[in-house]
Amino acid sequence: MLKSSHFAYTNMVTPKIEAEEPALRLAVLIDADNAQAAVIEGILGEVARFGEATVKRIYGDFTSPHSASWKKVLQKYAIKPVQQFAYTTGKNATDCTLIIDAMDLLYTRRFDGFCLVTSDSDFTGLATRIREEGLVVLGFGEQKTPDAFRSACNKFVLTEVLRPAPAESIPPAAKPEPTVAPALPLAAAVTPAAAPSFPQDFMLSALDQSSDENGWAHLGTFGSYLTKLQPDFDSRVYGFRKLSDLVRSRQDIFVTEERAVPGQAQKQLYLKPR
Repeated sequence: MLKSSHFAYTNMVTPKIEAEEPALRLAVLIDADNAQAAVIEGILGEVARFGEATVKRIYGDFTSPHSASWKKVLQKYAIKPVQQFAYTTGKNATDCTLIIDAMDLLYTRRFDGFCLVTSDSDFTGLATRIREEGLVVLGFGEQKTPDAFRSACNKFVLTEVLRPAPAESIPPAAKPEPTVAPALPLAAAVTPAAAPSFPQDFMLSALDQSSDENGWAHLGTFGSYLTKLQPDFDSRVYGFRKLSDLVRSRQDIFVTEERAVPGQAQKQLYLKPR
């Protein structure tokens, strides 16, 4: 029996770092024609933050040189290849096969959500249809991914932020101890030419909508609201691994406060506009 959309969505937008252990059962479907094998480890690591990948399938023509890089990682990550020959030039049989399989899996009622790895807007309708069934849709794609597909997902992750960061030349012993987690190297987030400006107005508006009568908002509530408004919002795009690191770095905009949780040793972060 399907979980309610509210339960699934709540668990989706608050992964491990701000919630309990992930519980979503996810089907990971990869479009080999529009995804890069170099980021598969990062993609599966991101999927693990939200739940368990109970199905992992990749679709493409693996007789083509274009898919050669994928053949090297399929066995390592236990991804089932679904061979699809190109029947004719100009028609994408891979997309059709992936969509048919997705609908078959959807009607088994065994999943809480789907992870669609593609930069192709042709899957916008599929994402919308899955969400109509009350399931979570996580999208993974490159910066070129059209807004239509991004918005059709509950959460969209840029694969550029999942690439391994370049090795640092500074010896570990020479690094100072940071009080706040440092920003990611820009190469690990997005290219300098495409790096977006900080969305101050958007974040302050979302904070206003998610705060209590005293103006304070819990970080998890704030993060969930950001994702609802903009599915592709990701602190890593702006150089920070976590939303909490981004918020703490902008003391010119936010006031932060850590509050003790009754009966627990941990503290929770709250914030309000400065």
